[in-house]
Amino acid sequence: MSLHEFNFTNSTLMMKGTGEDPRNEHLAQIEIALLSVIFLCASTLNFSLLLLLLRKRQQMSRMRVFVTHLCLADLVVAFFQVCPQLMWDITDRFVGPDLVCRMVKYLQVVGMFASTYMIVVMTVDRYQAICNPMVTFQRRRARWNLPVCVAWLLSFILSVPQLFIFSRVQIAPGVYDCWAEFIQPWGPKAYVTWTTLVIFLVPIVTVTACQVRICRALQINLYLKSHQEKHSLPLSSRTSNVLSVSRSRVKTVKMTVVIVLAYIVCWAPFFTVQLWSVWDDHAPTETATFTILMLLASLNSVANPCIYLLFTLKFPKVLGTLLCMKQTDTQKEPLPEEATMVSSLYLNCKSHSDLR
Repeated sequence: MSLHEFNFTNSTLMMKGTGEDPRNEHLAQIEIALLSVIFLCASTLNFSLLLLLLRKRQQMSRMRVFVTHLCLADLVVAFFQVCPQLMWDITDRFVGPDLVCRMVKYLQVVGMFASTYMIVVMTVDRYQAICNPMVTFQRRRARWNLPVCVAWLLSFILSVPQLFIFSRVQIAPGVYDCWAEFIQPWGPKAYVTWTTLVIFLVPIVTVTACQVRICRALQINLYLKSHQEKHSLPLSSRTSNVLSVSRSRVKTVKMTVVIVLAYIVCWAPFFTVQLWSVWDDHAPTETATFTILMLLASLNSVANPCIYLLFTLKFPKVLGTLLCMKQTDTQKEPLPEEATMVSSLYLNCKSHSDLR
């Protein structure tokens, strides 16, 4: 059962005033198995990557800071969204007092917000580095990363309604569960539509706009480079160094694109099913397809560390370092600088204007 499925099923039962329905035990076993695998993979991968990044904290670039906080957000998803849901499915009913019920529901949404908004600020940072390089060049190194702080702050603030929507409710004589109470009939529709808007649609529109601008900037950069090569213009040592930095930045842009695509693939079915379940009274919410689609959304927390490792590190070296089997550097290629040099896009544009 998903984060929001309790809302609609439970509020309907409360509205009708019926007793508890027997659950599909076969489907429950599938849920438990999937959630167990997702929890183990997400917690192990993100914790291992976080440990690796912290060991390299003296070489921490802006991109590594974003990835570190993305790992923390995914760990929140693993321990406060997937794990409680797993225990919930095992016990069938929520076991705990009202305060625990409210905090669990609050932290479940905090993880969703944080993971999503960290991807947004990461993409916006790549946009700044490629399209506004002088802003990045002039930015002073601060103790606190402002975009990261804003992402976490919004996550904690926008999740506050969960504390008032959910509570420990008696659903049948002597039977209690952690359910949501909505004003019928528009309450569930407003809740899910708003959640979809702020967690999925607005972030997707934002990162898509940034990626389009980045691609256009890189296309211009590629044209300027080909123009230099076509006219056999000599490259200074400074320009050659910047070209290598540009390739490194392009690599991080590709990584953010893959992370965004993975987020869309994992979460689009979840939010589609949620919207369908509240706007269509005849939606097949009790089918296995509905349930599995909503459970697989948490795979995004497994995909994120895998994408980072595939783009930057070799798995055997990572495992060897974590197990203290060898002391060699685990970094395949250094992640890009942030405040050391202006990007090649700016210098190439300058060179192009000088040619004229």
